[in-house]
Amino acid sequence: MKKYLSLVLFAHSVFALPFALIGFFLALHTTEYAFSWKLLLLMLLCMVTARNAAMAFNRYLDRDIDAINPRTAMRDIPAGKISARSALIFTVINCLLFVTATYFINSLCFMLSPIALFVVLFYSYTKRITPLCHLVLGAGLGLAPIGAYMVITGQFATVPVLYGFAVLTWVSGFDIIYALQDEAFDRANKLNSIPVWLGTKGAMRVSECLHVLSFIFVLIPAFLMPVGWIYYLGVAFYGALLIYQHTLFSPTDLSRVNRDFMTTNGYASVIFAIFYLLDIWLIK
Repeated sequence: MKKYLSLVLFAHSVFALPFALIGFFLALHTTEYAFSWKLLLLMLLCMVTARNAAMAFNRYLDRDIDAINPRTAMRDIPAGKISARSALIFTVINCLLFVTATYFINSLCFMLSPIALFVVLFYSYTKRITPLCHLVLGAGLGLAPIGAYMVITGQFATVPVLYGFAVLTWVSGFDIIYALQDEAFDRANKLNSIPVWLGTKGAMRVSECLHVLSFIFVLIPAFLMPVGWIYYLGVAFYGALLIYQHTLFSPTDLSRVNRDFMTTNGYASVIFAIFYLLDIWLIK
């Protein structure tokens, strides 16, 4: 179990899970639907299994690339901790669990489950065909608040879609910075990324623009639903952490990207979700 948790970097679930909880409790707060432990557990199961499938498939598909990249050579498959076949089986099992869980939620979630899986799995191919691969990763995680809202209501709504765009721009923005570590390797091996396409400085500017958009997308819902001062405080903290993370590196020093940068992004989603949940609890 420890090996599989390492394979999928389970701790990184913190990025999208807080926004899934926002979508779930947003539905309860803005509609007449009642809280259900069953639906909450099924939603969490969907989140875990979809992410497990996406990460395991990415590791499976990239195993030969990871083996020749000094930064990734010690990942589980190239290091021999888990076989490629086991990773693929793990991917299939999690896909089946995901679809099964959606069946017990509602018909819309079940019908859309293959599309959701396609998005999160297709990301692994995109670095081979387009520098916009970071946006595809962001789109996969951006489904979290939209899908969680649908778990309760069985329908789409504007505010969870805005949170989906917030996640899309936030994740793609920090993934661009993360990809700076492999700019030279990707260019040499004909892999696509924003850093390869635009260079280090250009990639940093794109990341900054995406994070500005992410801040705007978490602010807009305040004008579409009742919120209190705690929500605005959460938005302020979210924006401050987005700004702070861009002070952790420079075009000539990426040493803090792998640890501090990722940690700061984890804090951003968790803190914003906590402030959001406190706000709607007080409004209730």
